This record gives sequence, structure tokens and C-alpha cells, in this order.
Amino acid sequence: MLPTVDAHIYPRGALDVLSRDEVARLRDASSGGMHELLRRCALAVLTSGSASDDPRAARELYPDFDIQVLQQDRGVRIELVKAPATAFVDGEIIRGVAELLFAVVRDLAYTAIELREGGPRSLQTSEGITDAVFGLLRNARILHPIDPKLVVCWGGHSINRDEYLYTKQVGYELGLRGLDICTGCGPGAMKGPMKGATIAHAKQRHRRMRYIGITEPGIIAAESPNPIVNHLVIMPDIEKRLEAFVRMGHGIIVFPGGVGTAEEILYLLGILLREENAGLPFPLILTGPAASAPYFEQIDRFLRLTLGEAATSRYEIIVADPAKVAKKMAAGIRKVRENRIAQKDSFFFNWSLEIPLAFQQPFVPTHEAMAALDLHHGRKPAELAADLRRAFSGIVAGNVKEDGMRRIEEFGPFKIHGDTDMMQSLDALLQAFVEQRRMKISGAYRPCYEVVA
Repeated sequence: MLPTVDAHIYPRGALDVLSRDEVARLRDASSGGMHELLRRCALAVLTSGSASDDPRAARELYPDFDIQVLQQDRGVRIELVKAPATAFVDGEIIRGVAELLFAVVRDLAYTAIELREGGPRSLQTSEGITDAVFGLLRNARILHPIDPKLVVCWGGHSINRDEYLYTKQVGYELGLRGLDICTGCGPGAMKGPMKGATIAHAKQRHRRMRYIGITEPGIIAAESPNPIVNHLVIMPDIEKRLEAFVRMGHGIIVFPGGVGTAEEILYLLGILLREENAGLPFPLILTGPAASAPYFEQIDRFLRLTLGEAATSRYEIIVADPAKVAKKMAAGIRKVRENRIAQKDSFFFNWSLEIPLAFQQPFVPTHEAMAALDLHHGRKPAELAADLRRAFSGIVAGNVKEDGMRRIEEFGPFKIHGDTDMMQSLDALLQAFVEQRRMKISGAYRPCYEVVA
């Protein structure tokens, strides 16, 4: 039995007060209530730095853990029952862990009220969804009217040591140039850039460093926040998480990764290839150490085959040169700044980017939905990218999300259909991910998919 602690803590900074309605929803343990979701997300934060990517592992280690949010006259009190002792020092919760825990309560409370069915915000239109994303980010207090300098870093949670060290080197070069980091908040390529940037920021004597982690409830238990994250935001689903990245970020760097990284690349390219976004500057760099060159060559071939040569104009591949990556990104962000001024768009939220509803509506990866994806040539690149993104999203769900894992255990692997050459290329890419151990951190990988030509 692992050591645990009972404690009560009082929120500071990220969470001030909650309404009685919000507290009631967070305490609701019924099938439609928020308590179980709160418990899962809170436990993920309290086990920050975990090496497991099994979303059920933490609950098996701490089966009696519970959290209660209590309304008091002078604010909010959070009660923790049998919480992991690793989150405490001499009986006091680690301050960074407490801040992330308050962020969990804050975001779930906001979602419970503002984004509930029949609530004040419409989630049936593109504009309504973008407004909801903005509202969540504003409520999290991470939208600041400062010069563009936020670099989003995508990449896998399961990467090798050389790739991890490379992400740190790139983060270091970014930090030397005064750039902040935003990632998916987990381990691997999500942690490395932040870790590298901390050293550079310290050398440059930066006082207000931002290491933003954006996650969602379905994945936080498999990719718990790394300890460097100092601003955590939990979006309601993967689609709003992806939109938050591209609305907030001023440029994106992609490191080696697996299906989740491929999903992110397809999401962004599908948007940038739309005619409405053709003239919008948005630096996108794919990079890794020398040994990762074949990985990017395979990704590049897949993108050319599926989305066409036009897609290659929206990204650049740089191998084994962290300083060049940072210089290119800094130059690209300067162009973003000039464009925002010319278009009278805000520095902190990219309103000019057109994101169609097909990229915003939540995709539930059932076996029927995965089999129905239209993965054939002859479609517009943006439309094909939307369905390819959904295919990879479904595989992510089957790998690390509880709902997806349960579907696979009950009905077997997802079947993905499409044109022969596209399916052969997809199958080769996925097989390479398996061989390079990009699907899972540990243990033998059993595919949750079957590619059918």
C-alpha cells in the first residue's frame, strides 16, 4: 500500500470563489455529475511526473482517493482524502501541485456551468465554439495583451533519450530568445522544451516565464502534467484543445511523436490549406535529432500522398540544428506580429484564423464512426485532412483513453477503410510508430486498429 495523506487546502491565485451551483455540480456523484471526472483529473495532477501512460494505473494505486470541494463563507476549501504522499513535503502540499489542482477545479467548474447543454453558450456553430474556447482561456487568466512570443511544441510522450535531449536543446534556444512555451503538458516532447527553456530564461533573467500546458479530461490521466507547467488549462475535449493551441500560439514546432502528433499535424495543415487562411503567416517547423530524419521523411511522404504538394509549403523540416529552429521561429513570429498589427487582430488570440465546423465538432470514435471515415482521393485537402485527423484521434483513444480502451476490449480493433495506396502508406506509418515504440511508454503494444484497403 502506497503512503497517502489526508489534507485540506485553500485555493490561491488560479481560483478565487465558486458559486453554490458550481460546487453542487462538482460534488454530484451521479452518472451525469462532475465528481468522478474531478476525481480522475485531480489524481492525475497529484501524481504529476508519473511514468505510466495507462489512464487506469493511478486509480489502481490509490483506489480510496477522493476529493471534495466545499463552499465556505470566506471562499472555497478543498478536502483531499488518501491523496498520494508524493504530492506533499513535511505534510504540506507542494505549491506547484496545489496550483495545478486549483486549475482543475476552476476549469471543470467553468465547463459545468458555461458549456452545459442548454447553457448560455451555443456549441452548434463555429463562432459559438470559438467563443467557448476564448471564454475558457480567459477564465484561466492566460490571455495577456503582450507581444507575440508563445511557441506551441507538439510531440510524443513516448520518445527515446536522444529525442528528449534534443527537445530540451530547442527549448533552451527558444528561451534564450525570450520565447515562452506551450505544450500538451505531459512527459517526453511536452516536458523537454519547457525544461530547456527554464535554464535559458534563468540565464536571461526573465522573471515572468510562461510554461502553459493544455490538456483535456480524456487524456490527462494518461499524460499527467509535468512539474514545470505553471499554467494548466483543461479543455472539455480534444477539438477545443487543438483550437486553443492554434488560437493562442504564434508558431508551432513539431518533434517526433506517434499518432497524437500526427493528429495535430493534420489538424493544423487542414486549417492552413483552406483558401481563407492562405495568406496568414503561421510558422510551422518539424524538427528532431539526426537519427529522426527517416521519421520526418516518412511523415512528409504521407502528407504529400494524402494532402498534395501544396501542403509542403506550409511547413519546414529542420534536422539536428536547434539554433536554426529557434532563429526561424523567432523570425516567423515577427511576421505574425506585423500581420496582426496590419489586420488589427489581437496578439493573444488569433481571431483571423478560419476554422471550419468540421474541425471543431467533437468526434466520438465508435467502431461505426471509424469505419465510416471517407479516406479517399478526390476530396479537397482540408476535408480529407479532417477525416484523417479523426482516424488518428480514434487510435489515440484506443491507446490511452478509457472510453476508447473499453470499446476495443469489448468489440475488438477499429477498422479503417480507404484507397489502397493511402491505406498502405497509413499502415506503414503506424507500423513504424509501433516499431519505434511511439505508441506506449512501456509494455508490449497490441494494435487497437486494423487498416483495410
